[in-house]
Amino acid sequence: MQPIKNPVARLFIHLILILFVIYSAVPFFWTTLQSLKTVRQANARTPLFIFNPTFDNYINLWLEEPPDNLLAWGLGLIMVIVILVFISIAASQLPSHRQKVYWAIAAVVVLILWGIPRVVNTAEFYDYFLNTIIVTVGTVVVSISIGCLAGYALARYAGILGVIILVVALGFRALPRLAFVLPYYWIGQVTGLHDTYLLLIITLVAVNQPFTVWMLRSFFMEIPREMEDAAMVDGCNRLTAFLRVILPITWPGIISTSLFTILLAYNEFLLVRILTQSKWTLPVAIAQFTGGEDPGHITLASAASVSATIPIVILILFFQQQLVKGLAAGAVKG
Repeated sequence: MQPIKNPVARLFIHLILILFVIYSAVPFFWTTLQSLKTVRQANARTPLFIFNPTFDNYINLWLEEPPDNLLAWGLGLIMVIVILVFISIAASQLPSHRQKVYWAIAAVVVLILWGIPRVVNTAEFYDYFLNTIIVTVGTVVVSISIGCLAGYALARYAGILGVIILVVALGFRALPRLAFVLPYYWIGQVTGLHDTYLLLIITLVAVNQPFTVWMLRSFFMEIPREMEDAAMVDGCNRLTAFLRVILPITWPGIISTSLFTILLAYNEFLLVRILTQSKWTLPVAIAQFTGGEDPGHITLASAASVSATIPIVILILFFQQQLVKGLAAGAVKG
């Protein structure tokens, strides 16, 4: 595509993009303002844009009983998060041992999540946050593991059976959520897996797997067969050539697919609401603040929405380089 050189056309395109950004950002900006208001300010007839912000909504959302040294604990937690972010950024510049650093950071994060309820008295919303992390991580690990193997196999298989599998997978992807939730609800009742992480992860993997296979297959199609043939000449078998040669090359594509899988599992509402009773995730937990006649639910719902959005925004910003590379690589060929 040739770049647009007409200044009027460029100005018009930039104006449209700016308006679209404003249109997309204003709801989240307003929700953030609502989360920093008191109940009276949030329910005022005239919208308030200038007010004294308060963090009581976030404290009431996350903590059952705030500790006396809440400010010190909060600043300490923020400092630890900032240090971990800087370490992860520096680890990407290291020539070796990068994977060990990432595993150490993941272990520290798990330790922090495990230790917070044992230091402060957390509210029920924190349990919903942990449920979301467990379900999201489990769905990504299983879905990407299966998707990589299936996508690579379909990218290298030239028979008619591969085409049939892809078409069938696309058909399953087009099915509505209710086509999955009722059979898996019956399976959960029969097997005793209802209201468990395992049933929820299996269902989300089934819903997401066709998309994962299709997307990863497009990335593997970009890699010449000669690369793995050369690896097998040097002594690798098919699996080791796939693990040591193909996967490192397609890593940006795997990151892109993983991010889309995270968004699907993180934002799922219907499947979680029907298949669980106590293992609710954040979207279902936020829904309990949107109903009823309690005016205080407006500020709590706003604080919950902002709290649920911030981790995803940070994750996307952190992996934006790999996301752009993966999407650009997958768009080279159809």
